[in-house]
Amino acid sequence: MAVDQTRIEQLLLQGELENFLYAEADLLDNRLYEEWLDILTDDIRYWMPLRRNYKFGQESQENSRELEDLAWFDENKTTLMLRVKQIMTGIHWAEEPPSRISHFVTNVRIIEANPSVADPLEVKLSSRFLVYRNRLQDETDILVGKREDVVRRENGRWKIARRNIFLDQNVLLSKSLTFFF
Repeated sequence: MAVDQTRIEQLLLQGELENFLYAEADLLDNRLYEEWLDILTDDIRYWMPLRRNYKFGQESQENSRELEDLAWFDENKTTLMLRVKQIMTGIHWAEEPPSRISHFVTNVRIIEANPSVADPLEVKLSSRFLVYRNRLQDETDILVGKREDVVRRENGRWKIARRNIFLDQNVLLSKSLTFFF
């Protein structure tokens, strides 16, 4: 019976967190950036390293090093708020006219729940994503990759405390990165 209860708790938490990530995607797709900022913790770290091709056996060189090398994104709450403020001016060159964006999130897995699955305060997640962006008549970007998130329960609500984004490409073909993953 205890195994069954643990499995039920795991499935309930999985569904709850999947719905949280899907709701986040809807916020971003609908350009509700200020509401999106509200589901980020004040101490968030939002990081997307540069990717490199590497020789067999040198996997540790695939990503730029955090806090040591350049990254596509290396943000905190303040810098994310400034990005949103800039986009929301209506005169941001890369978002005028605004992009049409769709976020797809899949393969959501719970990696670790602390202190437990039954009473989680912080959960480490892994997921895959596809972001489709169309702008103007002929600018189309499709970005695919993996995310590693840490979500934290604050005042009864889930919030993103950490997001690591790993693109499945090492050359970014987009003209700009004015959207969020």
